[in-house]
Parts: sequence; C-alpha cells; structure tokens
Amino acid sequence: MIRPGSLARAGRSALQARPRKVCFLYIAQTHQILHSLSIAVALARGWPDLEVEVAATSAAHLDYVRDLLARLGGAPITLRLLGPAWLRAFRPGGASTPPKTLMLTANAGVLAAYDAVVTPERTTALLRRLGVRHPQLVYTQHGAGDRGGPFEPRLRRFDLVMAAGPKQRDRMIGEGWVKPENCAMVGYPKFDLVDALFPAPPPLFANGKPTVLYNPHFDPALSSWPRWGPQVLAQFAADDRHNLVFAPHIRLFDGADPAKIPALAPYVGHPRIHIDLGGPAAIDMTYTRGADVYLGDASSQIYEFLRTPKPCLFLNAHGAVWRGDESYHHWRYGPVLDEVDGLAEAVDAARRNEGDYAEAQRAGFAESFDLTDEPSSHRAAAAIAARLERPR
Repeated sequence: MIRPGSLARAGRSALQARPRKVCFLYIAQTHQILHSLSIAVALARGWPDLEVEVAATSAAHLDYVRDLLARLGGAPITLRLLGPAWLRAFRPGGASTPPKTLMLTANAGVLAAYDAVVTPERTTALLRRLGVRHPQLVYTQHGAGDRGGPFEPRLRRFDLVMAAGPKQRDRMIGEGWVKPENCAMVGYPKFDLVDALFPAPPPLFANGKPTVLYNPHFDPALSSWPRWGPQVLAQFAADDRHNLVFAPHIRLFDGADPAKIPALAPYVGHPRIHIDLGGPAAIDMTYTRGADVYLGDASSQIYEFLRTPKPCLFLNAHGAVWRGDESYHHWRYGPVLDEVDGLAEAVDAARRNEGDYAEAQRAGFAESFDLTDEPSSHRAAAAIAARLERPR
C-alpha cells in the first residue's frame, strides 16, 4: 500500500539525488569563449558529481569549443546547440551570432532546467525577468578593463560574480552592484587557456621592424576609430619605420571582410599592415603578446598586453577629461595623444621612454589580476561548486 505523500517524497528524493547540471552558455561573439572554457574544463575534471555542458547559439562556436577541448586533452563535457534553427540563422547586419535577447527568450525553458548557468556576459541576466528562477546565475566577466559600462544594475541579478582582481572586486562592491558574499576573486582564467594552448607566437612580421598593435574599442563614445582610425592606417602605410597590426575589438566590425570595407580595403595585402577583424589570432592574445607597442583607447586588451610591460600610447579622440576618471585608469600607462599627427615619432618616443611608465604598468596589472600559484580556472571552478552548496 502506498501511503499518502510517499510519491511526493520519492519525487523530491529523486530530484535531490540526480546529478546537478552546470551550463556554460555562449551567446555572444567567439572571444568570450576563451574567458570561461578553462573553468568548464576544471569543473568537469575536478567535480565528477557535476554534469557540465557547453551550450551555444552558433554551430561555429561549438566547432571552436570542440577544437579547444581536444587540444586541452579532453574533458567530460557535453556540447549543446541551442535552437530553433530559424533563429540561429537570423543574423541582422551580417552579425556572427543571432540576437542574444531573442535566443535567451526562446531557450528560457531549456536553461531553467540547469542548476547553474555560467556566462561571460551580462545579457543573460534577462533570464530572471523571463521568470527563470531555479538556476544559479554565474557571471565570469570577459576582461579586466576600466570603463564604467560593465559596472551596472544587471550584476545584482547574478548569484555569483567573479572578479579578476581587487580593482574589479572593490569597485563592484563599493558601488553596490555586488554583495561581498556573492563575489569571488579568482584571477584570469583566460591566461590558463592561452598558456596551455598557444606557445609564444613567432614574430608577427619577418622584416625585423617593431610592430604596433592598433586596438580601438567598438563603442563610438569611447573609440578612436570613427574620428581618427583611417588616418592611423594611412600614416603607418606612408612611413616605413614600423609594422602595424589592426586588430580592433571584435565587435567593431564583427568579423566582416576588410576587403569590403572602404576604409580598410586599400591596406589589404600591405606588406607592413596586417588586418584582423575577429579571427582566432585576434582573440587568443597572439597580437597582444607579439606586438612591441600598444596603440588604443578603451579596450580591456591593454591589460592582456601588459602581462609583459611594454610601451603604450592612447588616442584621446573625444577630448576626454580623463585624469581622475576610473574609466580611463589605464591611460596612466603611457602617453595620451590629443591629436593624431606624427604617430611614427610618437611611437619611437614611447619606445625610448618606456621605463617612465613601467612601475605604473606593473602596479596596474597587479591590481587588475589576482594571480596565485593555483590556476585561475581551478579557483573559479571551486567558487561555482561552493556556490551550488549554498542555499539561495
């Protein structure tokens, strides 16, 4: 005889006994994969009681993940392509991924079945507004920059927010976006993946000339590209002292063909100018490690470049009053140019005087990345596992 309530108790026991499932979600451009995939590997290898899945809205993303996992030696991770197919194919303006909000809305029921959803971007906070309550939402970040945009109200919807170092942690907590008990300072998991898979790159050019990386941001309110970018390319083409890698933030052109962009087409195939609008080398630190000089504005890639202190230059194309503004904290690491003329001379001067900024660069890197003997990906995985043990 079955007693009243026994089926309900059995159902609860079965639910409690099933393995907990963690989803690493990728709904944005490819570069974000490198910021959390090593965490997924560490979690899958180190916590066998958890089922780890990677879900993406693009088959190309899963192909990239599959290749990275194979090169890392594999891990018990299931790959899942989110639907529907017609929405995956919807790419307004030739974007590399379908609209994030539409894909989240279409897959809210699927994502609600996980015990945790781990994401490197903040749009996933929309799940809470869509009524998804069960999964713990974990935000890993996808950079360690200074601009104020990432410090915003959506952070409050996450159950766990990671910080690369004290700079991020203190600002998120100090401004009230994240509670101390919901913040884990874990270092920079992307470094783990890069160190494991990408040995030091060979010289970017064979001519022996110093190489400048021009890395403008995508946000027109911060980027030097709309006002000065074409002039930057023209100056490096006209002066043979330096090589130039033009590798902007992936969202500036979202992987478009440079030959079809009038401002870039004249430089395609130039012997001293290399253009990469979002290929693998643009996101795996090939250029930030291989370049001799950084030229940019507001991209967080400045901190990846400064893993080894090197000369930097910053373009103030908007006449920003930047001193004392935390969003321009990194402009203390090199000269700030208020005009774009004479770039070749400015690069040479920055190389001669790089020692003037070395101490500031080292201090900025240290406050941006809390790196210890324990790999950052392991620290992040442990934070997720611990969060799953805590009551909501």
